[in-house]
Amino acid sequence: MKFGKNICILNVGGTKYAFTREVIKDFPLRRVSRLHSCSSEKEVLEVCDDYDRERNEFFFDRHSEAFVFIMLYVRSGKLRFVPQMCELSFYNEMIYWGLESSHLEFCCQRRLEDRMSDTYTYFSEEDIKAEVESRGEEDQVSRFASESGNARWLERMRRTFEEPASSVAAQILASVSVVFVIMSMVILCASTLPDWDTAKNNTVEEHRIIEAVCIGWFTAECIVRFIVSRDKCEFVRRPLNIIDLLAITPYYVSVAVTALTGENPQLQRAGVTLRVLRMMRIFWLIKLARHFLGLQTLGLTLRRCYREMVMLLVFVCVAMAIFSALAQLLEHGLDLETSNEDYASIPAACWWVIISMTTVGYGDMYPITIPGRVLGGLCVVSGIVLLALPITFIYHSFVQCYHELKFRSARCVRSLSSEFLN
Repeated sequence: MKFGKNICILNVGGTKYAFTREVIKDFPLRRVSRLHSCSSEKEVLEVCDDYDRERNEFFFDRHSEAFVFIMLYVRSGKLRFVPQMCELSFYNEMIYWGLESSHLEFCCQRRLEDRMSDTYTYFSEEDIKAEVESRGEEDQVSRFASESGNARWLERMRRTFEEPASSVAAQILASVSVVFVIMSMVILCASTLPDWDTAKNNTVEEHRIIEAVCIGWFTAECIVRFIVSRDKCEFVRRPLNIIDLLAITPYYVSVAVTALTGENPQLQRAGVTLRVLRMMRIFWLIKLARHFLGLQTLGLTLRRCYREMVMLLVFVCVAMAIFSALAQLLEHGLDLETSNEDYASIPAACWWVIISMTTVGYGDMYPITIPGRVLGGLCVVSGIVLLALPITFIYHSFVQCYHELKFRSARCVRSLSSEFLN
C-alpha cells in the first residue's frame, strides 16, 4: 500500500504502537506484515478492523494486554501466557496475529495441551454447537436439529439413547438397560454351574427365554441408536458400539449353528467355538460404562495415559529380559550338577521375574543359590521402583479425569432438574 506517511500507527484495543514502513514490511507477525502489500483501502480493511487515512492509523479490535506479551515475543523471542488469562483465549489471539503453538515456551505448550484436552471433556455438544452458531459457522449437525419437527424428534431420540443424564426418559431407559445387563450376566454365570445340566427342563427353558429377551433388548437398542445417530460411519467406529456388536453377535451365531447342524445348544455339546462365542457375552459388562462415572473415568484415563502405559510396559519388558537371563545363568547355566530345573530356559525364568517384580510371588519357582537369591532381591526392589515411576502420572490423570467427568455430570443433572421442574 502507498502509505501517506512514513510512520504507521497500530491501535490494538486502545493501545497505540508506531512503526516505520520498513519495520511493517518485515514485521514478524504475519497479519501486520500483510499491511505493506495492501494496494487499496478495501484490502486494508480485510486485515484490520478500521483505518484512518489522515493519521495513517490501523485499528485492531483485539485484546491489548495479550498483544503486549506478543510484542515481548517479537522483541525477545520468548512467548508466554498472560497471567490470569484463559490459555485458549490467548491462543486465539496468537492465531489471529499469525503465531502457532510451537512459538510458545515449552511449559506454556504443556499448559495449552492440557487445557485443550480438558475442553473436550468439559464442553458438551450443546456448548460446542452454541459456539459454532455464535460464529455463524453452522454445520450439518445444527441444520439437522433445525430443519423440521421430525429432525428435532430424531435429535431428542438420539440424546435419550446416547446421553443417560439428558432427560428423565433417558435415565429410565438407562436403568432398564442396566437391569438387562445384570440379568444376562447372572444367566451366563449360572450356565457354567455343574448342576446346570441336571436342572429341570422347565428351569432351563425359562432361562433361555430370559436370555432371548435380553438379547432382543440389546439388539433393538443398538439398531435404534444406529438409526438416530448423526454420522453412521462414526457410530460404527466407536469402541463401545463395536463392543456391543461383539456381545450381541455370538448369540445369533450360536442359534444359527444350532439350527443348521441340529446340535444341542448346551455349552457341553456345542463345541469349542460356540463356547468361546458364548463367553464373549461378558463384554456386556462394558456397556455399563455408559451409565457409571467410574468406568468412564477409567476409560478416559487409559486413553490419555497411553504413553505412560507404553513406557511402563517397556520398563517391565527390559527388566524382565535382563533379570531372566541372569537368573537362568545363575540357577542353571553355571553349575550343571546342582542346577535348578525351574530355570532351564530364559522364557521359564521370565515367569519368575514378572511375579517377583509385581511382588505376587506364587512360590511355584524360586532361586536356591545364594547369587540367585541376591538377584531375586534386586529384582523385587527394581520392580517396585519401575512400577512406581509412571504410576504418579497415571494417578494425577485419573484424578483430573474424574473431576472433569463429575463436573460434566453435575451440569447435566442441573439441566435435568430444570427440565423436570418446567
